[in-house]
Amino acid sequence: MASNAAVSFSFVFLLLSLSLAMAARVSTVTENYGYGGGGVLSKDVLAQQEADRVVRLPGQPPVEFKQYAGYVTVNESHGRALFYWFFEAVTKPEKKPLVLWLNGGPGCSSIGYGEAEELGPFFPQKDLQTLKLNRYSWNKAANLLFVESPVGVGFSYTNTSSDINQLGDSITAKDAYKFLVNWFKRFPQYKSHDFYISGESYAGHYVPQLAEAIFDSNKQAPKADYINLKGFMIGNALLDDETDQKGMIDYAWDHAVISDRVYEDVKAKCNFSLPNVSDDCNTALNAYFAVYRIIDMYSLYAPDCVSNSSSSRQRRPIQGVAPKMFSQFDGWHKKPAGYDPCASDYTEIYFNKPDVQAALHANVTKMGYNWTHCSDVIVNWNDAPASILPTLKKLIAGGLRIWVFSGDTDGRIPVTATRLTLQKLGLKTVQEWTPWYTFHQQVGGWTIEYEGLTFVTIRGAGHQVPTFKPREALQLLKHFLADKKLPPAPF
Repeated sequence: MASNAAVSFSFVFLLLSLSLAMAARVSTVTENYGYGGGGVLSKDVLAQQEADRVVRLPGQPPVEFKQYAGYVTVNESHGRALFYWFFEAVTKPEKKPLVLWLNGGPGCSSIGYGEAEELGPFFPQKDLQTLKLNRYSWNKAANLLFVESPVGVGFSYTNTSSDINQLGDSITAKDAYKFLVNWFKRFPQYKSHDFYISGESYAGHYVPQLAEAIFDSNKQAPKADYINLKGFMIGNALLDDETDQKGMIDYAWDHAVISDRVYEDVKAKCNFSLPNVSDDCNTALNAYFAVYRIIDMYSLYAPDCVSNSSSSRQRRPIQGVAPKMFSQFDGWHKKPAGYDPCASDYTEIYFNKPDVQAALHANVTKMGYNWTHCSDVIVNWNDAPASILPTLKKLIAGGLRIWVFSGDTDGRIPVTATRLTLQKLGLKTVQEWTPWYTFHQQVGGWTIEYEGLTFVTIRGAGHQVPTFKPREALQLLKHFLADKKLPPAPF
């Protein structure tokens, strides 16, 4: 009997020891997951992810990949929270990098433009009921994250109304960084993945500024907050007030949009290195902007939307944004359209449907205004540097992979402006201007490789490159992520 009792005790002790060892291992693996380790996720993390899981949207075609949407708090005391929408890669998400996409404005939605009309998986359709599956969605190449930034944009909100009057480049970068730190805590399985940022237009400010915030914070952040940033890619990007404005005028004249007289008047009467507008310059610029009332500044050769929808084309001007001179003109604040110039009308109606918002876990605070592509509540912008070039120089020196791309039919931030801007960097040329080819053996555009930066044009694309040239945009992304040059000859 004593012997049997000893055996039983030994057996129980062995089981208990194994259980404790396994528990310790699971605890350690779970704890280390977000820091580059592997293993299971904690129950709390799984519960948070499941709460954000989007099972199926109204009108959505069936898909195999998972999607999540919801809010991430960026300031608890003020009640600031940013809305995100995340799509796992179509195949092998565990092996794919993570890409964050930001639209600009400032004050415009990455959900409304980026996801729903450019590079996301789902596009609202004219019947206002169904979503079309985008064949060239960027989650074919990466795990894809969209965030509406800053607060006041789209579904993102603050419980402190004074926050809206404090917005500017600095707080946008700060909140976006805090969003990422907290988002990775909710999705720690992506913490060790290569991370990239991309965007367009005023994201020429957002993307490098966020990259700089990550770059600087990584030097002193605790291991739990380290972000595995590898690089960024920005399109038709606002980068430097002087050359962006000068390039717009040169491009308009060179593309037969404005007359010789208007061109000469602007050149003679406007000094683009200054933020203020003289009376003579004001008169000349009014003549320049007048032409963009009848054609689309964002895509010179695309049709205008002729619907009567009020989502339409003009947005409320925001005071204080860059560039200081042009942003004083109503014509600068025109909303972009897409290849279907009325696509934004469909998107706006779709995201204001209660069943859509419920499926996305959006509008939880029951905002007192409709969802819009570009914010109607942001009216002031408190800080915007005249040039982002010092930030680019710093990040180039820091070894980040940086590509700048430009659709060459955009009149808003045209290829001419970007070329003038990049010349200011004074970078050594590694590979001269050369054509690159699509998978269909057509010239997709041109590229030049500088020391630390690659510039790519996309032939025939407007301001929103993935809208106008979706196949080429996906090819661009794949080569950027793989750090491979675009094909210099037909394959």
